[in-house]
Amino acid sequence: MTSHALEQKADVSLTDVIAPSFYGVHWDIHDGNHTHYWLGGGRGSTKSSFVACEIILGMMADPDANAVVLRKVKDTLRESVMEQLAWAIEVLGVEDYWEIPDAKLVITYKTTGQEIRFRGADKPKKIKSMKFSRGYTKYIWYEEVDEFTGMEEVRMINQSLMRGGPKFTVFYSYNPPKSANNWVNAEVKLTRPDRLAHHSNYLTVPREWLGQQFIVEAEHLRDTKPISYEHEYLGEVTGTGGEVFGNVQIRRISDEEIKGFYNLRRGLDFGYAIDPLSYLVMHYDRKHKRVYIFHELYKVGMSNHSAHKHISAENRKNEVIKADSAEPKSINEFVQYGLRMYPVKKGPDSVEYGIKFLQDMEAIIIDDIRCPETAREFLTYELDKDVHGNFKAAFPDKNNHSIDAARYALNDDMWDWMKRIAEKNKPQTPFPFRTEEPYEGGFQTW
Repeated sequence: MTSHALEQKADVSLTDVIAPSFYGVHWDIHDGNHTHYWLGGGRGSTKSSFVACEIILGMMADPDANAVVLRKVKDTLRESVMEQLAWAIEVLGVEDYWEIPDAKLVITYKTTGQEIRFRGADKPKKIKSMKFSRGYTKYIWYEEVDEFTGMEEVRMINQSLMRGGPKFTVFYSYNPPKSANNWVNAEVKLTRPDRLAHHSNYLTVPREWLGQQFIVEAEHLRDTKPISYEHEYLGEVTGTGGEVFGNVQIRRISDEEIKGFYNLRRGLDFGYAIDPLSYLVMHYDRKHKRVYIFHELYKVGMSNHSAHKHISAENRKNEVIKADSAEPKSINEFVQYGLRMYPVKKGPDSVEYGIKFLQDMEAIIIDDIRCPETAREFLTYELDKDVHGNFKAAFPDKNNHSIDAARYALNDDMWDWMKRIAEKNKPQTPFPFRTEEPYEGGFQTW
């Protein structure tokens, strides 16, 4: 049964159940343009209502389509997503075609036996590929996806469910967390051709759908606590105050752009058993205060010899590489391989100055297709909190391997930046750390 036939049969117009802000998404789903639909928004944006209607419409139009609906906690399924789908069935006027039992977490399309199943993701490894009497899992819906622990958990579930069918549609509905560095907000910024990200709020919904009291509550919060209003009702990422890098831009850096890069920097942060080795290549545009990161090697358990082979293939002109001085043996091994690798000396304030230098950039532009782990680190790096909920002054030393590699690569530029700052602040103060340079026969400190 097509959606057009459904409208005629039930005498329901989709414009009466889908808010105007979702018209474009509806036709995108209808045309099969994307697989993953990330739907963020504030309270009253009707994103969950929209997803519920799309699943019911889609299953009635495709006799092989089944759905799996997930929340992080199983106990919340019946009162949230199951009731939402029951609402969609009622508002579409197709109650006679669906069975909604009181006890079981399943909704069945009587005509064909297609099912909507509900699962809690308390233990995601237990969510296995599902067998249906007819068809496959075409629709997957993560309600309140921000409650899940991260994209690895979601990806594990998708890998189990997205099997045995020609076309899949996955919905991720959520209220954007405050922090720009939250994994959901970071994930939506990443480039993926089969993904459509959409944002909505109650202002695009007919007022009569929400009711007068909803509007009164929203406007009261707007007038009394505007930041809370922006987050809760407009669905905006207002920030927590602990974000470190607010200047990160995620986009594709074209081959043509890379050909024009002339001020290349290379940095290496060592790692092996637990921590990954991170090697970055970037262009530093000093005039416009921009850094373009377009190449990464990021791997756990990688030997220096294997890393050397990769780096030599990338760095064909054997240009300078700046590395962590805490690994002199590894640096010496790379030098023996023929690489021009110099140690960057750590100091008591070197991390702070390096991060502040990166914060001072107008933009840190990262190609997340070429450098996915670097994009993830920069987008999610945030200050830790103490037991009282206050942000700690020190930058955290975790999940920052690419950030360290970027600091090392730009060490000389940071040194020049500090000199310029010192010249503006009289009397001039000494710098808090030293840099070591290799020379024939050993290393010299200056």
